[in-house]
Amino acid sequence: MKNRAWWFLIPSLAVMSLSAFIPLMTVINYAQYTVFPGSAPQFVGMENFVEVFQDSVFIGSLGRQVLFSFEVLLIEIPLGLGIALALPKKGKWVGWSLVLLGVPLLIPWNVVGIIWRVFTRSDLGAVPKIFQWLGYGGYNAASNPGDAWWTVVTMDVWHWTPLVVLLCYAGIQAIPEEFYRAAKIDGASAWAKFRYVTLPKLKHALILAVLLRFMDSFKIYAEPFQLTGGGPGNSTTFLSIYTSRKAIGGFNMGMGAAISIVYFFLVILLSWLLYTIMLNVGGGSSK
Repeated sequence: MKNRAWWFLIPSLAVMSLSAFIPLMTVINYAQYTVFPGSAPQFVGMENFVEVFQDSVFIGSLGRQVLFSFEVLLIEIPLGLGIALALPKKGKWVGWSLVLLGVPLLIPWNVVGIIWRVFTRSDLGAVPKIFQWLGYGGYNAASNPGDAWWTVVTMDVWHWTPLVVLLCYAGIQAIPEEFYRAAKIDGASAWAKFRYVTLPKLKHALILAVLLRFMDSFKIYAEPFQLTGGGPGNSTTFLSIYTSRKAIGGFNMGMGAAISIVYFFLVILLSWLLYTIMLNVGGGSSK
């Protein structure tokens, strides 16, 4: 009877499970057929999956997706943790700091892409002007693959680093002051306090930040689609854009469904690997 509160969650969990189960079964069914609008579906079994893994564009999109996700993690996690450590712990500026940091998170994903598209326009954008002032006059996200790639990375860092900051800041605030007092009595340096007190106590907050950012970055769609459209060429064509092109642009719902299933299991597998690795770093759970 101690866990009877869970009974109140059963209706919600049932509705959520049903709403997720039906679309998943529909996609699995579609993946076994060649489905084009206006024609009868033809059963092909596993042929769509075989074709997916033989498609060089899919392999390229997968490689770009993995590279992008790990690049933004390598930038956003240390940057977010550093900003969280630098924020005031008490006083009137705490509220203002957190509110200002949270502003990018309030902007819808598609609007973020439009904003950065305006920022990077060669005729009136601020970004090309800044690069010209720094001595790099060849910036053009619409025609230069390198410029397009790093613009998408920078856009994601600007948009989502505040989430990492807020998670780390909440974790830092939850660390009891007694640990730092004990470390001070022992004569620990600032680095030692960070290494042996702050970092272990932030382990679960960092795991949450990494998983949230990885899963979200791995399914990024609206921002690069609005900013570059997946170009120039395929330089910013991620898995989400590739799937959309196959299913909607190519009117091949069966192939799109097969890619979606592969996509789904890739996210689960990589998230589990990240979670397992991070959980075991430093000798297991930290309390």
